[in-house]
Amino acid sequence: MTNSNNSSEKERELVLKLIQGNEDAFCELYSSYKHRLIYFAMKFLKSSEFAEDIFQDTFTTIWQTRKFINPDIPFSSFLYTIMRNRILNLLRNLDNETELKNYIFDQAIDAHEDIEEHLFSKEFMKYLTCAMEKLTPRQREIFDMSRNQDMSHKEIAQKLGISLNTVQEHISIALKTIRTYLDKHAGPYVNIVIFLFLLK
Repeated sequence: MTNSNNSSEKERELVLKLIQGNEDAFCELYSSYKHRLIYFAMKFLKSSEFAEDIFQDTFTTIWQTRKFINPDIPFSSFLYTIMRNRILNLLRNLDNETELKNYIFDQAIDAHEDIEEHLFSKEFMKYLTCAMEKLTPRQREIFDMSRNQDMSHKEIAQKLGISLNTVQEHISIALKTIRTYLDKHAGPYVNIVIFLFLLK
């Protein structure tokens, strides 16, 4: 009972730090729940890719809405509620999602002319800049080192003095945040570039 109480109190302290914008607390909670939540999602979705996406989306929501989290409510209950709702929404819209991916792929095959590619690139960079502003300073720094400086995850970890796992989690969450923003604000032509850029 004592260990359970200590664990609950430690988690509450992490949640309080998260609410204040502490990235280390966020990463610790992220790591603590990752396998449990992905396993939970897998039971319904039967797909590791979808389960991973749902998990990333859940923690993106946690970070973006952290100031509204009630620390007196068990954090696990809050997480599983978000996960469950995301899973239900995905199951409802799975057919539409497949249609969207097919549309993006078909459009990408047709988008081959130099002038069009130049316009897409400019449009994409405009939206990408706005999306990058949604990241935390640390996520932005690591994402830039990975995508723009072509540094490996190991090189980034060594340079910043953090674990390889932390680097991977920051990049994964950054990508999910960017994709979520671009999905909401970018037009169909920009989606072509999103598809090619983020899934490379």
